[in-house]
Amino acid sequence: MADKKKVAAKIISLLEKKHPDVSLVLNFSSPLELLVATILAAQCTDKRVNDVSRTLFKKYKKAEDYKRAKINVLEKDVSSISFFRNKAGNIKNCCKVIVEKYNGNVPSDIDELTSLPGIGRKTANIVLGNAFGQPAIAVDTHVQRVSTRLGLATSKNPDNIEKELCEVVPREKWTKICHLFQAHGRVTCTAKNPSCPICVVYDLCEWKDKIRK
Repeated sequence: MADKKKVAAKIISLLEKKHPDVSLVLNFSSPLELLVATILAAQCTDKRVNDVSRTLFKKYKKAEDYKRAKINVLEKDVSSISFFRNKAGNIKNCCKVIVEKYNGNVPSDIDELTSLPGIGRKTANIVLGNAFGQPAIAVDTHVQRVSTRLGLATSKNPDNIEKELCEVVPREKWTKICHLFQAHGRVTCTAKNPSCPICVVYDLCEWKDKIRK
């Protein structure tokens, strides 16, 4: 475990030099906006979500606004997003609970967040880490792929990967490592045809199928 912690620290250091200005791609200015954006982002590009949220956030400013919205109108407002009907329903149902149980404020507790309709650990951790500044590891496809290829995680289950990463990554880097792995996964460690020969963490990577230099 101690060795894996050292490897994790080296990986973080190298990726921070490679991506010094990395941050969350989704645009938001409040916990509610990030919650909504993250719901919309499932199986959809962040760019598309940002395009839609630019208008959406001007129309819906409070949880009460989403709660009161007619579902067919909200669906139309997010219709360019994949699975927009399900996502519109989740947003409306979430905001109903937020208004009625939390006085219109998005909760800042992992258990309370995951109790909201349609909210899993990934979405909850994105909100906690980026809107509330609480250390949190959100395991998306990039984080899962990069962490397992590097050997920092062995599970295929996102919840277990989160636990494995929490054990080897310094707590103050939990949110940051998600951004780093997402950037690395988009640019270098892609799902298909990864750019292994130019990877800055090549020598630390344990992936058996990595392309040899």
